[in-house]
Amino acid sequence: MNERVTFAKKVLEFNKELSHISIDLPEGFRIVNPYNGEQREAVHRITTTFYQKYFNDTLPRRLILGSSPARRGTARTGIPFEDADHLKKETGILIDNFHINQSSSNFLYDVISNYGGSKKFYANFYLNFVCPLGLTRINAKGNEVNCNYYESKQVQKLLLPFIVRSIRRQINFGIDTSVCYCIGSGENYKVLTKINNDYHFFKTIIPLEHPRFIMQYNSQNKDKYMEKYITALRRD
Repeated sequence: MNERVTFAKKVLEFNKELSHISIDLPEGFRIVNPYNGEQREAVHRITTTFYQKYFNDTLPRRLILGSSPARRGTARTGIPFEDADHLKKETGILIDNFHINQSSSNFLYDVISNYGGSKKFYANFYLNFVCPLGLTRINAKGNEVNCNYYESKQVQKLLLPFIVRSIRRQINFGIDTSVCYCIGSGENYKVLTKINNDYHFFKTIIPLEHPRFIMQYNSQNKDKYMEKYITALRRD
């Protein structure tokens, strides 16, 4: 009898593969990989607990893609868009030195809550990033800061084969390719659309404004953006 290969198992195997990724980037840029970093054992425990809790089945899901994990956020925990406090409540495990923009995080939790709660949301959606590993760059002051995969055309070109392989690999988890949701309606949507035009991964890509943009610059219109998210996610 064949063992049932769950969605969770496929995600965790993908994360294991990511732990071996090595990409030579120009001077000043660096990959941040939670799956082989200093806290890899804690990351393994927390990702295993999380994905087995919400993805221990063979249901198809729709894909939601951000741009790149933040170096002190998902690039530290390995679970897209989840903050440390929430993950500790979910799994009982704490990741040290973790930070995420709290207002942005709260917006996404409100989306999940309005959709019907974590169990219902994760039964229908799987979140990750166009570039599933974090990136940093050295700025003009000599400080290491977050970097999105599209900020440098040279870096973007070097990462493209990895990005394409990663999207294709995740689709094989059992992704419903009729629609993909893109968090980031500007450059991330532009680049992902070009990739999709070349590789035909998804029938439709729906752009959604980034929670940071909403909460930092348009918080007075939060309800409007919340309705946009919920309406998009509930489409047939």
